[in-house]
Amino acid sequence: MSDEQTETGTGWPQPAGPVRPGGPAGEPDPRPDAPDPDELSPLAPQVPAEREPAEDSGVARVDEGATVDLSGVSPSGGSAASVEEPATPVTSAARGRFRMSTAGVMIVALLALLGFTLVVQFKTTSTDPTLGATRQEDLVRILSDLDARENRLQQDIRALEDSQRQLRSGEQGRQAALDEATRRADELGILAGTLPAVGPGLTVQFESGGKPISANQVLDAVQELRGAGAEAMQISGGDRATVRIIASTFFLDGENGTLVVEGRRLVAPYTITVIGDPATMRTALNIPGGVVASVQGVGGNVTLEERGVVEVSALHAPIKLEHARPVS
Repeated sequence: MSDEQTETGTGWPQPAGPVRPGGPAGEPDPRPDAPDPDELSPLAPQVPAEREPAEDSGVARVDEGATVDLSGVSPSGGSAASVEEPATPVTSAARGRFRMSTAGVMIVALLALLGFTLVVQFKTTSTDPTLGATRQEDLVRILSDLDARENRLQQDIRALEDSQRQLRSGEQGRQAALDEATRRADELGILAGTLPAVGPGLTVQFESGGKPISANQVLDAVQELRGAGAEAMQISGGDRATVRIIASTFFLDGENGTLVVEGRRLVAPYTITVIGDPATMRTALNIPGGVVASVQGVGGNVTLEERGVVEVSALHAPIKLEHARPVS
């Protein structure tokens, strides 16, 4: 028997293995570098030593928070375990960018809507459907009427400036003031209807058709004439009854197609006698959609006649003052 075999007592030799040196059974090895007896036991769990991952290796390191899905592993070990990567968390910066982009889209949409609204409003206000459908001849008449009004206002301004200069001119101041006061008194008397007036003007006759002439139509004519520079007016009925028209004159629809002016009943046809610029007043009455068109729309007729001299002779009773008195 060789030195590498030992006797087992069974008749079979046992190969020589690592012999545990030591003293009596159960005693630890007295050598300082001797391994732990428990480590040599085949029943002790083998704990692998920790290894640092190689920096240059191509094996990806599994995160500690990763979850291992073992559902695909077969009992025989034929399928490898799949590793699920943890879901990427949505950071506050990403949420902020998302909110900013949504707010920007809403702001742009609101600005576009605001711009569209402004454009539509500008087109609506800058376009006059009445003038857009007006003929060229009517536009010329309207422009002529506006020019005449401007010229009349310029003349009034020059007259007032001359009166101001005369009142400030020293020796002539007193006489000029007296003349100016007389002139203003005459003008106010004509406007108040307490004085008769003579001058160039126009006669406007209303003839009814299927419907009687209404008070609103006559009032519209009076307002158009005033706007065109009328200085004195009176209205007459078919029975020759005449009423002076002043600022406080009112018109009402009477019975049986009559017209009530200042409480006095007039029968058709009605004639307005007015002093002023005949051409300007004619243009004002013939404006599209104005007095003439309104009367003709109900079957009536308006006749305009220019005269070099017309007389407004009807007078309005002066108002009796109860409390006011002139200052000397």
